[in-house]
Amino acid sequence: MTESVKGPAGYFPSIEKKYGRSIAEWKNLIHTSPLTKHMELVGWLKAEHGLGHGHANALVAHTLAEMSR
Repeated sequence: MTESVKGPAGYFPSIEKKYGRSIAEWKNLIHTSPLTKHMELVGWLKAEHGLGHGHANALVAHTLAEMSR
């Protein structure tokens, strides 16, 4: 029996499928962006890269959480 992924990472398979980029690529974009605030990054991913709000939010939340460890 496999356990389902919980939290923001649960969106990752559908993000990769829908937008054609790996999660590593999205994280790299977030890391290299001059923006640092959560909602600024979400807005940027939506406006510049066409992501939906939930997908952008999941990527930003996961990436910023990793950065704060």
